[in-house]
Amino acid sequence: MKKIINTIDAISGIGGWTSGILMTGALVLALAEIAIRTFFSGTLYIADEYSGYLMALVTLIGLAYTLRERGHIRMMFLVHILKGRTKTIYNMICLAIGFLFCIAFTWFTGEFFWDSVVNETQSMQLSETYLALPQAFLPLGGILLTLQFLSELLKGVAVLRNDTEGLHIYEEVDELGR
Repeated sequence: MKKIINTIDAISGIGGWTSGILMTGALVLALAEIAIRTFFSGTLYIADEYSGYLMALVTLIGLAYTLRERGHIRMMFLVHILKGRTKTIYNMICLAIGFLFCIAFTWFTGEFFWDSVVNETQSMQLSETYLALPQAFLPLGGILLTLQFLSELLKGVAVLRNDTEGLHIYEEVDELGR
């Protein structure tokens, strides 16, 4: 079980790094568009469209890493009241709901992607990008987030068994900024 948890956590870490690199790529694309407009009175034509694709990709690929690091906004008033096993079980119930939601999200985004593949849908922008390419990252992000929810659930099981050696268990703190 620990090997599965650590593998999923490592994959989420790679997703986090990938998100950072892609965000830098979106920044470079925006800066290139600004420079070309300013100095050459021209345009890249694709900067807005591809920046949008990159930002969607950054978000979806980075969600699993954010969950691993406890970076998502959560309603904490009940969590602060609960202690010990009760708190762990409550968190596991919340994680199970998120896990089920992510399974559905992954399924429906997979259908959305496949519909674009079958129909050979293209962007209505000048680039006429084959939309299956950016849409492929929707189910990929869903798979990563689903796996991270599974990892967090398994961490909860490990906590209940008092068997957390070798695992990175992150706890929320009361202060802003963790």
